[in-house]
Amino acid sequence: MNRTEFVIATAIILFIAFALGWFASWLIHRLTRVSRADMGELEQMAQALHEAEENRDQTLAYFEQREAELSTQLNQSEAELRAAMDGLRDARHEAEELRTYIERLQQA
Repeated sequence: MNRTEFVIATAIILFIAFALGWFASWLIHRLTRVSRADMGELEQMAQALHEAEENRDQTLAYFEQREAELSTQLNQSEAELRAAMDGLRDARHEAEELRTYIERLQQA
């Protein structure tokens, strides 16, 4: 094999490798190409996901607001309960004082 035949054989092998590579690339691109229907479906899924995230954010905001309202009501109720218990304690103490006063008057 002389130099000219070697160059021609190398050129043919490189051309065949190029052709096979190009064909493989075209085939992979053809098989993995996303169709317009798939793009539409992906767009719908993205829109649905976006709406679901907005709904989640709104729900979380509502629950945080509601929790704050309920915490405020609970604190107010606890304050009213403490005030009522203090008033009841004072009333019991006063009633006990009146009983002892009445008992002393009856004994005297």
